[in-house]
Amino acid sequence: MSDTPTNLPPRFLRTPEAARFLGLSGRTLEKHRYFGTGPAYRRIGGRVVYSVDDLRAWADIGIKHSTSDPGQNDLMPRADSAIARSRR
Repeated sequence: MSDTPTNLPPRFLRTPEAARFLGLSGRTLEKHRYFGTGPAYRRIGGRVVYSVDDLRAWADIGIKHSTSDPGQNDLMPRADSAIARSRR
């Protein structure tokens, strides 16, 4: 018998749990959400929640196999964000 039941619905995490799952601070995840650079999220009853599958998919955008891999898929703020403008 399997340890994980297959008949359960997908798990949703609130911002603090999702941030811990990704190894980020909750504030960093909120900033990504604000700038539109973070994982997909849902608003349910006024609360922001993330599916584990969406968190994994977003983290996979940053997969690298070598330090020489091109940086086009780095998880960075959008080019028109205040953070990106301040780096210029």
